[in-house]
Amino acid sequence: MKKKTEKIDELIKETLSKEEAAFYDELEEKNLFGKIEEVYRGKMGWLAIMMNVVHLIVFGVFVYCLVQFFDAEETKDLIVWLGAGFLCLIMMGMLKLYVWMQMDKNDILRELKRLELQVSVLAGTKSGSDDHE
Repeated sequence: MKKKTEKIDELIKETLSKEEAAFYDELEEKNLFGKIEEVYRGKMGWLAIMMNVVHLIVFGVFVYCLVQFFDAEETKDLIVWLGAGFLCLIMMGMLKLYVWMQMDKNDILRELKRLELQVSVLAGTKSGSDDHE
């Protein structure tokens, strides 16, 4: 499967101009760190940064709840600090989930751009072949 994809990519690159080929190369799939970097450089990068700040604050609250849980002597206090700790864990999970969803969204957009480019190349070669007939 990978060899077929590589062959198709090479055929597409041959039909593109140098600028289009550079754009096509830019659309290649990135590694994990590249995807994370893309989340912070995008239009909503400021929101991702704010969520990281909130994530650190919630983590600090979680550590505080954990310390208070181990220092508590009454059952009621144990339940309260345990509940607060679980809420912090859930909140941290949701914040992480947002970043992963943004990474997935960026992957989907990248693939859509690749498809648009491929369609435009096919439309250009098809209309170019119609002119010669």
